[in-house]
Amino acid sequence: QVQLVESGGGLVQAGGSLRLSCAASGRTFSSNVMGWFRQASGKEREFVAAISWRGGTTIYVDSVKGRFTISRDNAKNTMYLQMNSLKPEDTAVYFCAADANEYSSPTIWRRVDAYDYWGQGTRVTVSS
Repeated sequence: QVQLVESGGGLVQAGGSLRLSCAASGRTFSSNVMGWFRQASGKEREFVAAISWRGGTTIYVDSVKGRFTISRDNAKNTMYLQMNSLKPEDTAVYFCAADANEYSSPTIWRRVDAYDYWGQGTRVTVSS
């Protein structure tokens, strides 16, 4: 049974940092894309970042470029999201997702329906 478990969320002041982790179990997501999405209260789930299997390709939503960094450690079957210079508008539940097709266009990686597996989410709250 495939399971994705996020951790690292919490309450932080604006300008602070958090590092989210997503630990995968049940299978190795080789040759596939993993990503982070977020969902603020009352809003639709939105793409944040995605990373290819070997990490050679990363993409970000414009609003987090230069502040967030996605990475993965395939030996540990774990993906990370380093979030710096956090803003109140970053407040949301953050979800990790796995198993998008690496051979598809990175444009596809931004879509919720590109991923087969999802974690339960970890809440990030940024106070002003």
